[in-house]
Amino acid sequence: MVGTISIAAGWSWGALLLSLFLSASALSRLGERKKAERVGPVVVKGGERDAGQVLANGGVFAVAALGSILAPSPIWYAMGAGALAASTADTWATEIGTLEGGDPISIISGKTVAPGTSGGITMVGTAAGVGGALFIGVVAALANWPAPFAAVALGGAAGALADSVLGATLQSRRWCELCATATERLVHSCGTPTRQAGGLAGLDNDAVNAACSTVGALVALLLS
Repeated sequence: MVGTISIAAGWSWGALLLSLFLSASALSRLGERKKAERVGPVVVKGGERDAGQVLANGGVFAVAALGSILAPSPIWYAMGAGALAASTADTWATEIGTLEGGDPISIISGKTVAPGTSGGITMVGTAAGVGGALFIGVVAALANWPAPFAAVALGGAAGALADSVLGATLQSRRWCELCATATERLVHSCGTPTRQAGGLAGLDNDAVNAACSTVGALVALLLS
């Protein structure tokens, strides 16, 4: 659905969407076993993209593509590029930071957290996130989109920052009593059901990713 709407809006919309999902798929397979071992006890989902993740990362972009079909305007290009830049920045930061970033720290408390913990950041991951935002900015510029490069890149960076802050504060957090370990899983990797330990129940990683994309779209639009 996301792909069909994007391609219907024009070849450049499809190209931008492919830029995210091809790079995300490639990075998810890079050091896949090592990353799975590091984040397995914490994260709910692995490298395979399910429908929820596709909508979380590409839904706002698809809405912008649909808007450009129904009511053509430059604002849709700014929103679409900003949304995709944010999703790409977050994805690159997660994939590369998990693989090469070492032990992350919470963006809020500054304390070391387990790899895979939402709101955890590393220098390598942050640099990768900036790279992802710049990447979409370049692709949009090459496609001659009427959206300033700086607006797209800054929208992407702002969205990724919002993702980390929301992940560390409002995203649902859970606790395994048996392992005495924080996790995001309803059932821990040890097989023990977990309990709610913080954040808002039901606000999972997909919801936070959707918010990340929305922030990227709005910031890029405002800066444009």
